Amino acid sequence: MSDAADALKYFMMVGKLKDIRRTGWVLRGVPDPERIAGHMYRMAIMAMMLGNSPDAGIDKDKCVKMALVHDMAECIVGDITPTCGVSQEEKFKREASAMQDLGHLVDSVTEKEFTGLWQEYEAQETPESQAVKDLDKFDMILQAHEYEVRMEDPGKLQEFFDSTNGKFRHPKVVQWVEELYKLRSDHISTAENGDHR
Repeated sequence: MSDAADALKYFMMVGKLKDIRRTGWVLRGVPDPERIAGHMYRMAIMAMMLGNSPDAGIDKDKCVKMALVHDMAECIVGDITPTCGVSQEEKFKREASAMQDLGHLVDSVTEKEFTGLWQEYEAQETPESQAVKDLDKFDMILQAHEYEVRMEDPGKLQEFFDSTNGKFRHPKVVQWVEELYKLRSDHISTAENGDHR
């Protein structure tokens, strides 16, 4: 197969991320839930903003790339969550195998970069990987709030907030989380008082 043919196959493989719905939302009955690609796109935008903040302490470009790569394996293995009954070890094994399969379709430089970013994210040992993990969790709770508003069901997705509470590390992301908590609290209070504006 030619390099161009491999590239097209690769593009179509990762293109599946535009169609695969995020498992957590599907299991909770969220109508028309986000796709994996949408999640990674907003994370990449967040990474750009985070990297531009004073004293960010991270390599912005690496964070943007990592945000775009961190769930790439899901185009093959799907979105595996804790509710799927798959151990963390097995999840890692499946995703590592998927990244290897994808790597066979690209040049060695690209394969090394994508795999390296994915491995760094999984290891959670660098400021960049930890910042991107924060963004992963933050995008999830921001999305949960958006769904609560859209479904007119304040507090319905509380478990997502509970699962991330106190787990954010980057100071700027902590600020964003605090602001989201205020916004959500106001929304819940307004709903409880019968004002649905």
